[in-house]
Amino acid sequence: MTSAPASAPLSTPLPRLIALGETMVMITPARAESLATADDLRLHVGGAESNVATHAAALGVPCAWVSAVGDDVLGRRVRRVVAERGVDVRWVTSDPHAPTGVYFKDPGNGVLYYRRGSAASRLTAEAVAHVPFEGAEVVHLSGITPALSDSCAELVDSVIERVAASAAVLSFDVNLRPPLWSPDAAAPVLRSLARRADLVFVGLDEASVLWGCETPADVRAALPEPARLVVKDGDIGATEFDRGADRDETTFEPAIATAVVEPVGAGDAFAAGYLAALLNGADAASRLRAGHERAHLVLLSTSDFVMEHIQ
Repeated sequence: MTSAPASAPLSTPLPRLIALGETMVMITPARAESLATADDLRLHVGGAESNVATHAAALGVPCAWVSAVGDDVLGRRVRRVVAERGVDVRWVTSDPHAPTGVYFKDPGNGVLYYRRGSAASRLTAEAVAHVPFEGAEVVHLSGITPALSDSCAELVDSVIERVAASAAVLSFDVNLRPPLWSPDAAAPVLRSLARRADLVFVGLDEASVLWGCETPADVRAALPEPARLVVKDGDIGATEFDRGADRDETTFEPAIATAVVEPVGAGDAFAAGYLAALLNGADAASRLRAGHERAHLVLLSTSDFVMEHIQ
């Protein structure tokens, strides 16, 4: 059984953006070198959904992160760090019977997860029934959460149903994670979830692996339902499809030239920049540019969130 933190005062305004998903302790080399040879390691905090919340909060958007952590020193660190980044953590619970997840970044070689049986993987729809997703302007989920456990898959389904019955925008980042499930297993699930969202983020490389797409237009053909679809194509740029009355409005914005140190986490930063711009009423080109600007900062570091770059 999880224990909830003390409730925020009733006068505390609801956040404009609520993100739900697992956040872990991240261990990474201090410099862009392999774990096999690195001697200097750093301990950070990272998770796709809380990354989105922290970047958006840094851009002035009131955000909350919903999750569970272990009732352990690492869980307390995760919750403290995310809160210190300006994110509302009132709906983060502590589980005395499960640990906080951990992962390692191995620059140039991806990540290593140690998250099986974690506190977040034990989350249920009932555990977040009290969270007012319907009162947010944007609710952000990712394709990582349904891969964690059957209860998490049911949780995602429940939250999508709740948001669909409200005025909130459901934002969904496909976020394929092959270490968690095979592309064959993930493909139909992620496609089904994406089709139920109002706004979808997906990398062209992910869409290629999952659904055989070769171009942004192919992705739109595979996902015609979302009102907005953003297809990211690495260092080339990003394309937004925005469904109008008769046809899609299509906008392309080139990426910012960057000497990449480590790409993991840049997609979350892109989503945050885009969502912050969307909430501020920016046009399509400005939304995409804001995403690129935020991703550019993360690409310059081995961390998912670089405080020294925040203005």
